[in-house]
Amino acid sequence: MIAVSVHFDLVDLRLLVRVAEANNLTRGAEASHLSLPAASTRIKNLEESVGAKLLYRTSQGVTLTPPGQAFVHHARQILGQIEHLSGDLQEYAKGIKGHLRVFANTTALGEFLPPVLRAYLLSHPDVNIDLRERLSHDIVRAVTEGQTDIGIVAGHVRTENLEVLPYRQDRLVLVLPQGHALAEAGSIDFEQSLELDHIGLHETSAIHAFLRQVCDTLHKPLRLRIQVGNFEAACRMIEAAVGVGVLPESAARRHAQTMAIRIVPLRDPWAVRAMCICVRKLDALPSFARDLVDLLVADARATGQA
Repeated sequence: MIAVSVHFDLVDLRLLVRVAEANNLTRGAEASHLSLPAASTRIKNLEESVGAKLLYRTSQGVTLTPPGQAFVHHARQILGQIEHLSGDLQEYAKGIKGHLRVFANTTALGEFLPPVLRAYLLSHPDVNIDLRERLSHDIVRAVTEGQTDIGIVAGHVRTENLEVLPYRQDRLVLVLPQGHALAEAGSIDFEQSLELDHIGLHETSAIHAFLRQVCDTLHKPLRLRIQVGNFEAACRMIEAAVGVGVLPESAARRHAQTMAIRIVPLRDPWAVRAMCICVRKLDALPSFARDLVDLLVADARATGQA
């Protein structure tokens, strides 16, 4: 088998992405600041280089062929990485010496990370952190693929290709308004709560996506009465008897000190969640990244959870 080496031009990558977004060669060329003949020539040369048609051309415009879809998918990833590279280099030019990417689940991000990250950033003024909320299995994939440096995951996720350190433990509980018929229950199955109106977090939150997956498994809908942006807002809505909600026990107990809400444990096995820190290889991380891992582990040990 003869290996074919294909060299891609960034102008070509941007051009095909813009053509795909517009479904129109003319508008894609304009967005790329190219004439239509120049854009057509570039795409023709690109197709000859890869040995496959990238576009279907019709009187209504253009659409991507399967090879074209694959090309645009990877082109977007490459262009995104170049944007990150450019941003990171600009930060270095401004005196920032490190850029750290951290992906975490909802509970870690909302409950445990803020004080740790505050202490870390105070002691590392020359480091910036890009913090994102993701589902645990998406975090594992991101760490494995090098999209993030440190991941904090919860529950049963496969991490065998990564280095893993124990972090904390938390559980999901049902939170109800005081006086609710179920408020005195010793425990409850999540499925029982699906007969009630729920207060949910926003669509992009990891905990919302997780509960949607559980509901899909149960083949029952989640009756969302209202969606809010954080745990405090959810507890306030529950206190006002707008609905019930599934929240991390740590957040629920903190807000129960000042709000008229009750906490009922969920009997579902997935409700108890061990959290862990995962990295591709601890020794390969820059020293400022290892410092954050050490701080996270020390914080968890201080609470007796690591």
